[in-house]
Amino acid sequence: MTDGRITTAKLGDNGAEVSVQGLGCMGMSFGYGPADADASRATLERALELGVTFYDTADAYGAGENERFLSPFFKAHRDEVVIATKFALSIPPDDPTRRVIRNDPPYIRQAVEESLKRLDVDVIDLYYMHRRDVNVPIEESVGTMADLVREGKVKHLGLSEVTADELRAAHAVHPIAAVQSEWSLFSRDIEKHVVPAARDLGVALVPYSPLGRGFLTGSFTDAEQDLTPDDFRRQQPRFTGDNAATNASLLELIRSVADSHGASLGQIALAWVQQQATIHDLPVIPIPGTRKPSRVEENTAATRIVLTDEQLDLLNGIAAQVAGNRYADMAFTSAGRE
Repeated sequence: MTDGRITTAKLGDNGAEVSVQGLGCMGMSFGYGPADADASRATLERALELGVTFYDTADAYGAGENERFLSPFFKAHRDEVVIATKFALSIPPDDPTRRVIRNDPPYIRQAVEESLKRLDVDVIDLYYMHRRDVNVPIEESVGTMADLVREGKVKHLGLSEVTADELRAAHAVHPIAAVQSEWSLFSRDIEKHVVPAARDLGVALVPYSPLGRGFLTGSFTDAEQDLTPDDFRRQQPRFTGDNAATNASLLELIRSVADSHGASLGQIALAWVQQQATIHDLPVIPIPGTRKPSRVEENTAATRIVLTDEQLDLLNGIAAQVAGNRYADMAFTSAGRE
């Protein structure tokens, strides 16, 4: 497109029209070390200029600070943006470093009111269950979420890191617009069960960490050596020690494709994810995170890269060679319960 703006897609059969690439906003307040607030604000504005309309946050990011930070931007552009936020990771008052998964109806109702207040909006466009509490029937949780839709507090419902069976059970209670799960050249476990179920149900896939939390861009190669002590990637098995060294060597395959396109490593990683929409025949709307305007320009440009079948075959072999799980405890992921 001559003006640089990206195209749009429907967020599943029952969702909103959004940009084909969204913006993950977590790092602006949480998780990836110190952030420059002014640079983050400039990133939000630049993303909107480039046609990004889909913005992702959660109540757990910085204990609500991310929602508060985004609120002025959302308020200034309310008719132009689709706001996605999440509930389920409760923070115990006696230990702010812990997260307790809660899907019970009273907590859901408390969480949505607090998010509405922090965001300073009348309605949340897409409300996700962030993680699954297997001790609460998913029908009960989604039933409460459906009540929020009927009450006008939420427009559409989403789930994160659910299994195919959980998605089907939830969708039977109320239409689910989107499933958010990690999906990248390094993380492809959802393709076996979750992706086919989403396609059959008319649900969009929203890949988080499509850049492997930055590792696929080559911006760091060993979390313990390259990242600040407060960066949570230092706790993830793929990014330290022998695993990091093994995984860094896999970037050379991506670089060979990037060179042929005159593109960056990150752009090829994103182009691969974007192209899964055609391969799997469902909406795929990744939400790469960044805090720099230049990076959002780079990321959105990746939506216009088309990989050849030969390049896809080369890249598809990477995941099987990755060392280490994406989390130290996989019990809270769909792959850990499939």
